[in-house]
Amino acid sequence: MSVDVKSLGKVAVLMGGTSAERQISLMSGNGVLAALRSQGVEAHAFDPAEHDLTELRQQGFARCFIALHGRHGEDGSVQGALELLHMPYTGSGVLASAIAMDKVMTKRVWIAEGLPTPRYVRLEPEGRGRERVLTVPDELGLPLIVKPPREGSSIGITKVVGYSTMQAAVELAAQYDADVLCEEFIEGEEVTCPVLGAGADAQALPVVKIIAPEGAYDYHNKYFTEDVKYQCPSGLPEAEEREIQRIVLQAYRTLGCRGWGRADLMIRARDRKPFLLEMNTSPGMTTHSLVPMSAKAAGLSYDALCVRILASAALDAAPGGPSALDAAPGGPSALDAAAARAGSVSSSSAPLAA
Repeated sequence: MSVDVKSLGKVAVLMGGTSAERQISLMSGNGVLAALRSQGVEAHAFDPAEHDLTELRQQGFARCFIALHGRHGEDGSVQGALELLHMPYTGSGVLASAIAMDKVMTKRVWIAEGLPTPRYVRLEPEGRGRERVLTVPDELGLPLIVKPPREGSSIGITKVVGYSTMQAAVELAAQYDADVLCEEFIEGEEVTCPVLGAGADAQALPVVKIIAPEGAYDYHNKYFTEDVKYQCPSGLPEAEEREIQRIVLQAYRTLGCRGWGRADLMIRARDRKPFLLEMNTSPGMTTHSLVPMSAKAAGLSYDALCVRILASAALDAAPGGPSALDAAPGGPSALDAAAARAGSVSSSSAPLAA
């Protein structure tokens, strides 16, 4: 895929922001900024925590690379503002971003489509009394995972192994979110699978296997140590890898994602069944990040990956034109079941190098 970088115009790399993932966003954004500049793109850093988004038009930007993570960057709010500014941006649109940011809503959509995801219990603010909390292990079994449903980077997550730690785990998650998600723990291997593109043209990249010390793939180990090991190629049997890619593509299309994304999964040890955990619509792009690692295995360098993602910048609806979702298989609805099932599965075997 050859891209005329001059045609991309002046580019704002949105980074930083106000979420709990600000530090990681700055790391991602600076990596993307350096990569785009190395390829001749006129790219500039833009921190929405320091500048009003209306300055994007005032400063003559033509499009945005969203390297924001978490709230007000990955949840549809920035995407909506950019739609109003008619400023093309990378990644998923407003609806897909908002749904994918909420792990409970994502699960509801996936379950409706028959996609595998761990069983869960959602605890609302008025339903977090001690008596209610202590019934959750009875419903889901132990161990289980407690997390805020609208945060990323493993922030606020606890693996609960006994009743005595349930309340503290719920209180920790509640510091980050009004609701708390309690999820069945899947014993097995953790993997992730990135996707590039949209609709029937979306391609699943190679699966990455994650091997964390004592299974602790937490915020610290993700970004600030060298203790986590990654395998790409994953070393999984070919049939398993292709099945994971198939499920991830269906999960991506079902949510109406576009541009790029990354699904995290667990492979249950006892029967090798994969379970979807979440869909990241603005994945990390740090030196520890998994999308660049997977892309490299498919023959796409970090710099070329950044340019390719940037070139895919779009709007849900161009001024006076049809919605970008109208072009997706099955019609205009991002959650149309027919669209979710349309198109053949594209695997990492397709050429990706620029």
